[in-house]
Formats: sequence, structure tokens, C-alpha cells
Amino acid sequence: MEFLEILKAIFLGIVEGITEWLPISSTGHMILVDEFIHLNVSEAFMNVFLYVIQLGAIIAVVVMFFHKLNPFAFKSKTKQERSDTWQMWFKVVVACIPSAVIGLLLNDIMDKYLMNYVVVALMLIVYGVLFLVIERRPRTPKINTLNDLTYKTAFLIGLFQVLSIIPGTSRSGATILGAMIIGCSRAISAEFTFFLAIPTMVGVSILKIGSYGLDQYQAGLPLFTGSELAILLVGMVTAFIVSLFAIKFLMNFIKKHDFKPFGWYRIVLGAVVLVYFLIKTIVAA
Repeated sequence: MEFLEILKAIFLGIVEGITEWLPISSTGHMILVDEFIHLNVSEAFMNVFLYVIQLGAIIAVVVMFFHKLNPFAFKSKTKQERSDTWQMWFKVVVACIPSAVIGLLLNDIMDKYLMNYVVVALMLIVYGVLFLVIERRPRTPKINTLNDLTYKTAFLIGLFQVLSIIPGTSRSGATILGAMIIGCSRAISAEFTFFLAIPTMVGVSILKIGSYGLDQYQAGLPLFTGSELAILLVGMVTAFIVSLFAIKFLMNFIKKHDFKPFGWYRIVLGAVVLVYFLIKTIVAA
């Protein structure tokens, strides 16, 4: 395996670790990155790689919020605190229902027909504008703690998460924006989005690996070659390390700032994607 492929996996892991948690669309960035950095692997493996490295990002959430996520902390949590933790997990499960039902049915269709630079760029711009609009409206958050979050609110946030099946939307962007519209504070919107990502992304990764593994088995091939496994592990570890910093940055950032900078960033990125591929199409013609 060439050392260059490892460097590519590291770079992709860095992009994943940053863009998965910031509301700026990992898909939009991956489309641009793919134009300049290509792993020397099959298309099928690349599709799995882009999902599996998310597990590294997920582990970062578990590590950073382990105490808050752990309902079995008998020594460090009171009985009420453990009960609140279980309630939080139940709300996460409720929020996952829309994606489990609607997302599984439409995800492949969306990837097949909408995974193109025009849709991705437009979604980047549309949600960027929405962030600017929401942040400019005066509002007083009604939900400032996870305990304030009702099951109905959790379900509604889950409905917003379904919007992320449209490429370029951003899972974190859709859920954070939705939570804020419903009445959550910026901090709770981001935090619940992190927790909601755990079962969502683990489930999607398992499905992708399962589908890929079945195809490999039917073709009489191993699940992963040694080189592919090394690339996966490097990407995951890199995404994990970078995610630790990205999550900490976002939580500290929103204590003093709003989401307008991310809105402007999305608009600029969407414009860059449109212009780049338009020029490329003209040149190719």
C-alpha cells in the first residue's frame, strides 16, 4: 500500500471530523475534495469508507459526553440523574423514528437521483440563508436543558433530521436549525444533535457495511483487503481526533456567537461549487 493513500485517508478523515459536526455539510465538502483527491480504491469501497469513518466521529461524541450519556453511573449520579439520562436516551430513540422509517426508504433514491453538484450547491445556499433568517429574528428559547425537551419536541427534531437525506443539507445543520425553530437554545440544539447522531450514524454504517459485505461474499471476495482495512482505520482514527476538537470548538463558539458565520460560509461554499462545476462543464464541452 502506498504511503500516499494513507495521507489521502488522513486528509479525508480531517474533512469528515470537521464537517460532520459543524452545520456546513460534509457532502458538499466531500464533492469538492473528491475532485482533487482520489483514493486508489473501488467505487463500492469508497462509498463504504465515507460512511464508516463516521464511526470515528461518533466515538468522539461518546468520549466527550460519556458522563452525560451514561445511565449506569451509580456512584457519580443520583437516582434522579440516572432517570433523566434514561429519559434523554428514550427521546433520542423517538427522534430516530422518522429517519428509520422515511430515511431508509428514500436514502438510496435520493443518492441516486439527487447526488449531483447542482442539488448540493442549492441546499448549501438555501440552508445558509435559513440560518441567517432564523438568527436575525428576535427569539427567546423555551428549551434550555435536555430535561425541558419533550418527546413531541424530540420527534419533531427527528423529522427535521429526515431532510438531511437530500445531499448538501447537512444532518447537523437540519437538526440544529429545526431545534432552534421549535424553541431550543443553540447549546441544546447542538448537544441533542450530537446525541441523535450516535444511533443514526451507527445504524447507517452497519447497513452500508452489511450491503457491501453481502456483495463481496457473493463475488467470492473478502470483506476488506489488508490495504482497505488500513485505510479505514486511519480514516476513522483521524476523524475521531479531529472531531474532539471540532465538537469542543462548536460548543465554545455558540456560547458567545450565533450561527450566522456558518450561514455565510454555506452560501459562499455553495456558490463556489456551482461556479467550479459550471466552468468545468464549459471547458469539457
